[in-house]
Amino acid sequence: MALSGFVEFFQKGKTFRPKKKFTHGTMRYSLYKQAQASLNSGINLRNVVKLPPGEDLNDWIAVHVVDFFNRINLIYGTISEYCDSTSCPTMSGGARFEYLWADGDKYKKPTALPAPQYVSLLMDWIETQINNESLFPVSTDIPFPKSFIPLCRKILTRLFRVFVHVYIHHFDRIVAIGAEPHINTCYKHFYYFVTEFDLINHKELEPLAEMTAKVCKDAVLNARQTTVPGSANGR
Repeated sequence: MALSGFVEFFQKGKTFRPKKKFTHGTMRYSLYKQAQASLNSGINLRNVVKLPPGEDLNDWIAVHVVDFFNRINLIYGTISEYCDSTSCPTMSGGARFEYLWADGDKYKKPTALPAPQYVSLLMDWIETQINNESLFPVSTDIPFPKSFIPLCRKILTRLFRVFVHVYIHHFDRIVAIGAEPHINTCYKHFYYFVTEFDLINHKELEPLAEMTAKVCKDAVLNARQTTVPGSANGR
């Protein structure tokens, strides 16, 4: 299926969260439209993620973090009715990886939660971060804080865990609704972006390494990466 139908496809389904939008007429809106135009052109996704000449890296990353937040919300929305505390009592990616939630506020210590509760807390947390203008400035007059890249690393690492859970525990549903090509495209786009700018630790990518090798055929995976238990809290 054509890449241009990707967002349209998911917008027909259940939306898990309202979309975060860029303000029309701003530089970041222009960057977003530029990124979308490249995606819809069907060119190589590895090239699409590269920083356009003359553009600011922080702005480019901010645009993509928000876009991936929107897309992964939509992806989870397509399977959310099949993901409950009975079917998914832990936020896991198979038997070897379990993700624990900690936010430094209500959950000060890493805590095991059912997958839907973990994802709901995660999306609420991300939404709070990207709506905080001191963390994600909306004006070019306001500089990005020093914490911006580490925060984006944490956001993207946690979003990756949603991919892990969806692929490993709900792949049959994805296939049943014909969404596999679209989700694979989103995953490739995400994977190429985070590896282009080294935004996720290689060990975090391990749960989907085998699938990545098939979906991203030109991906260069770290052959020396080791398998580690996934008791991650994003710290």
